[in-house]
Amino acid sequence: MAEATPLLAITGLSKAYAAPVLTDVSLDILPGEVHALVGENGAGKSTLSRIVAGLTPADAGELRLRGAPYRPRGKADAERHGIRMVMQELNLVGTLTVAENLFLPSLPRRWGCIDYPRLHHQAREALARVGLDDLNPSRPVHRLGVGQQQLVEIAAGLSRRCDLLILDEPTAALTDPEIERLFTQIARLTAAGTAVLYISHRLEEIQRVARRISILRDGRLVATRNAQTVPLDEVVRLMVGRTLEPAAARQPRSAGPPALQVRGLNRGAAVRDVSFDVRQGEILGFAGLMGSGRTETMRAVFGADRADRGAVFLRGSTRPARIRSPRDAVRHGLALLTENRKEQGLLLSLSVRANITLLCLGRLSRAGTWIRGPRERDAARHWTRALSVRCHSLEQPVAELSGGNQQKVLIAKWLFRDCDVLIFDEPTRGIDVGARFDIYALLDQLAAQGKAIVVVSSDLKELLALCDRIAVMSAGRLAGTFRRGEWTQDNIMAAALSGYRGADGVGTPHEP
Repeated sequence: MAEATPLLAITGLSKAYAAPVLTDVSLDILPGEVHALVGENGAGKSTLSRIVAGLTPADAGELRLRGAPYRPRGKADAERHGIRMVMQELNLVGTLTVAENLFLPSLPRRWGCIDYPRLHHQAREALARVGLDDLNPSRPVHRLGVGQQQLVEIAAGLSRRCDLLILDEPTAALTDPEIERLFTQIARLTAAGTAVLYISHRLEEIQRVARRISILRDGRLVATRNAQTVPLDEVVRLMVGRTLEPAAARQPRSAGPPALQVRGLNRGAAVRDVSFDVRQGEILGFAGLMGSGRTETMRAVFGADRADRGAVFLRGSTRPARIRSPRDAVRHGLALLTENRKEQGLLLSLSVRANITLLCLGRLSRAGTWIRGPRERDAARHWTRALSVRCHSLEQPVAELSGGNQQKVLIAKWLFRDCDVLIFDEPTRGIDVGARFDIYALLDQLAAQGKAIVVVSSDLKELLALCDRIAVMSAGRLAGTFRRGEWTQDNIMAAALSGYRGADGVGTPHEP
């Protein structure tokens, strides 16, 4: 049987900025194929996809689409050729509605004006494909959580006819049910002949959805393998250039006194009468479906959103802490690594150095005035090395880093601040498998030092490996809390669904 003609053939592709990002990369993508692209942060995955999508010009190499030379002059030109991309970093216009974002720049018109009834009808159909049936198409995008925004981005990509769809970390902010719906839509597209270039750090899901895996390391293609037969440990070894030991489950250890106590926290319908404790030396996980209230709870604790009522107690105090803003929270020794690093966590136009040291300038200054440059650079250099941040220099703007390396800079910023209570919302979003193991080990070390850690994650397996206890949110309420040794994936998922089935909860929440 003759081999299928490639839809897209890439030959000798190269790109450099201050240093080479891609070097002599050659691969092909077949019609109706899910072709996965994997590699460490900074390996060149996003750069390659941006070149194909017309967002970045190549320095050298050739692209051929359906056998003809292909050199897109921009995103619109690539889309005219049938190539669309859903990027890892959210690219929505916050002031526009969901429907308007879905169909920019091809809004339906009638008599020269936008036909909103038709637009909202089309938007509801597109949203239903990714499980957002109940989302109002006229809702402004800035009022959505990161997970919902991610699904809106995906819905926009799926709503238009294309021959090649590029998905860059599409499931980074999604929970298991949303991922299943996405896979169903991918199967529908590929059955109709659409090819998908799928970029992800989640190797297990890649093996489920992809036909072939191409592996990049340091900007070079090191191998292409059959996704169904290649062992995952071989993929990891090819990605990082070494063998990684499996992440061991966290060993039980005695927790200290309470570091953070939350009582009766409420904020509209998103957070309803939530109470929980975190002790020194403990890692408490928060699981739940998208929209369950996990992120909203953490933002209310941190003062980023004003709670309607409730109290936060710190370090065993019987008097509630006065936290009305993030500045108050930081002064009280709380840290919040936000899930939306691009808009809420980093100053993208500033350097790696400035972002890491931003919260500690007083500590680095002389008599509260002049910043001690050498001391600041030493601190930034220490944390970039500790977290293996890939950057050309400490002065490189954070906007130029890959998404995973931006996440590492955000983590470094809070670790340098040295807070007592660390709230990490999706800490490994967009981080490669090697760095993920490093983050797990780092969190375990911080807990061993007596830090109280809260981890919100859409990856249940991550929580099962990391945490001493897992709290489960459902429809804005705390549905249950499970200790290590007592939980199963089934009872955690049952708790996550309980608030949407009219149940009061699953099991009895345990006191810490």
